[in-house]
Amino acid sequence: MKIWPPFVGPKDPVRQLFDAAVRAHDEKLTDAGLDIWLGAEPTFTDRTSVAPEWLYIAEGEEKRRCAELVLADLGGLFNKPAVLRTIGRQYPREERPRWSYGLYAHRNGRPLWCGPLDPALGGSAIEPARMELLWQQLAVALERQGWGVRTFMVESPLSWRIIGRPDGQSPPEPGMEPRLYRPAIHEQAIPSEGLLDDLAREGNYLFAFDLASGPTDGQLHARIELPDLQDVPLLLACLDLITATARELDVQGLILTGHPPPVDDNVCWMTLTPDPAVLEINMAPAPAAAQLLDWLRAIFQAAEVRGLSAYRFHYNGDFTDSGGGGQITYGGPKPKASSFFRCPQLLPRLVGYFNCHPALSYFFTQEAVGSSSQSPRVDERTRDHFKELAVALDLLSREAFPQPETIHRALAPFLTDLTGNTHRSELNIEKLWNPMLPGRGCLGLVEFRAFRMAPSAEMLIARACLFRSILAMLVRRDDPIPLIDWGDELHDRFALPFYLREDLRAILKELETAGFGLEPPLIETLLRDDYRLQGEIELPGIRLRVERALEFWPLIGDAASQEAGGSRLVDSSTARIQVTLHLHPGLRDDLGSWRVAVNGWAPPLRRERDPDGPVLLFAFRYRSFVPWRGLHPTLGPQGPVTIDLHRPDLGRVWKLSLHDWKPEGGAYAGLPGDWPESAARRRERLVIEVSEPDQSLSIRRPPPNAATPYCLDLRRLT
Repeated sequence: MKIWPPFVGPKDPVRQLFDAAVRAHDEKLTDAGLDIWLGAEPTFTDRTSVAPEWLYIAEGEEKRRCAELVLADLGGLFNKPAVLRTIGRQYPREERPRWSYGLYAHRNGRPLWCGPLDPALGGSAIEPARMELLWQQLAVALERQGWGVRTFMVESPLSWRIIGRPDGQSPPEPGMEPRLYRPAIHEQAIPSEGLLDDLAREGNYLFAFDLASGPTDGQLHARIELPDLQDVPLLLACLDLITATARELDVQGLILTGHPPPVDDNVCWMTLTPDPAVLEINMAPAPAAAQLLDWLRAIFQAAEVRGLSAYRFHYNGDFTDSGGGGQITYGGPKPKASSFFRCPQLLPRLVGYFNCHPALSYFFTQEAVGSSSQSPRVDERTRDHFKELAVALDLLSREAFPQPETIHRALAPFLTDLTGNTHRSELNIEKLWNPMLPGRGCLGLVEFRAFRMAPSAEMLIARACLFRSILAMLVRRDDPIPLIDWGDELHDRFALPFYLREDLRAILKELETAGFGLEPPLIETLLRDDYRLQGEIELPGIRLRVERALEFWPLIGDAASQEAGGSRLVDSSTARIQVTLHLHPGLRDDLGSWRVAVNGWAPPLRRERDPDGPVLLFAFRYRSFVPWRGLHPTLGPQGPVTIDLHRPDLGRVWKLSLHDWKPEGGAYAGLPGDWPESAARRRERLVIEVSEPDQSLSIRRPPPNAATPYCLDLRRLT
């Protein structure tokens, strides 16, 4: 079994081949004249911690300290970036916005910030008198640049203030304008209409100064809350003035807070924010996959140094991701330069292509998948909804060059979850061209959300290259993609890893035909799904492989009422298992002579082929535990499940017992420490016995309601 991460170091020849494959991908898009930028949102957790902030809540002091250490480690990614502690997200039932630490840097490698360091990077404390001088001298510096300036003080935090206008006109007079006395934006809830700086919109920029306690040392540090400077040259000019003024006064430490900064193709912005159970890193979009890979490797390294992981292990060896997902975002160097606008039919084609290829929705997804998940497909809502989507796509296809707002208005109602939440969809377009999202809604971005967090930088970039290649192929396509009504087959056939792999191989072949094929190292990395493996056993002439399949866990209760709490409760007690029998190379195909029973019942058997030859496969569902709150209160746990395999000419029966816990019972000695131990615990849960065939051995045929074309449902056979 292969273990993540796949590479040792820069001189590893396998890594060098992988890097060459990423560069080849970039070159194909460059040769095609396509400028598709890509970014990612890796999430990390402390997989050994039982603290609430690493299990189910967003914020905590340990996570904040960890974020500051990771921030310091990542500072070397850029040449003298500015550290900006800006407003983070705020969800229902949260009193204040979450914190957000970011690195703001030039893309061309020039230094952006030569001023005092943030305390997280080693900035030192300041005396109150010097803080007051900084306030006064910055006002003078702004006036020298032609600003209209007034200084004043307030009886609250951020007590020293400057209101200025870069056009030289007189700003509002203190005492006459109540908005000048507003509290710090970090200390109040974000308004329902979004984070707005109405003073800045009128050309009046409020700079507020005070002394803030250091995050780790408890000392007093200079702090400036910046206004909403939504113009890159203006913000850079203000940062230069702050730098020059602070250096004249020998200020050695400074905390910059306030509104998120503007970005364009000249500057990049990377943030660290808290989310339930994880630390999320929102990466700046990169023009090339090779650059994004460099950044990802630095991020994974920084996380590992600070004891963070991209994955978790359960006590029984099962694998899951960090808990925060690993979204990938695509756009362009500027909003209107996004490929989604340069090729207005790209997004409609993408919606259709995802519908036609369920592997794009399910192969890389998290455990919670389907209509109740945080990244549902467009065909996992109601029948009427799906039919209306077909009408919307048809109408868009008739438009020669639909405008950005038209594209957004046409498709946004369909790219949502069950509650209408546009953020929770496998294709999230809330930042495409959304006039209802102030400040950050019109960026030309589409976020792909149907991803579990990848265990390594290489696995994440392989996914990014795959979907970027699909976008490139669809840009070159000139016909609409009709929707497929999969019906029950969507959650039956495509719950099984075998069919997801086959669908993914079909996609890779289509990319190759279109001229955007991926190199073998990327393909090999994409197809690796060892985490599904429960165990492998060699039998006469065959290799038996047991894998965990997808299960579409139902929502418990009303989705809309649970949405207000930020999370939703699903019944995760049902497990689905896929078993495949692979013929040994060179042997005659006698797979049809094997008789199979699951708990004494005949599962639906399917004869297929994969790249290695003939395959016999079957699947079953069962209740693995009884949840504290869930469906079917009269149904108890059904494990261990027994699988009998018998071939009459061999005179033996192989009985496999699949356990959800240690076969002998008892507690595990802590969580698995690494991938080999995780795999070993999964293997030991698959117990095999060999016996003589019993004359009374019979295999019962299940009733029609207990079997589908692809799966046996043991819950109906108690």
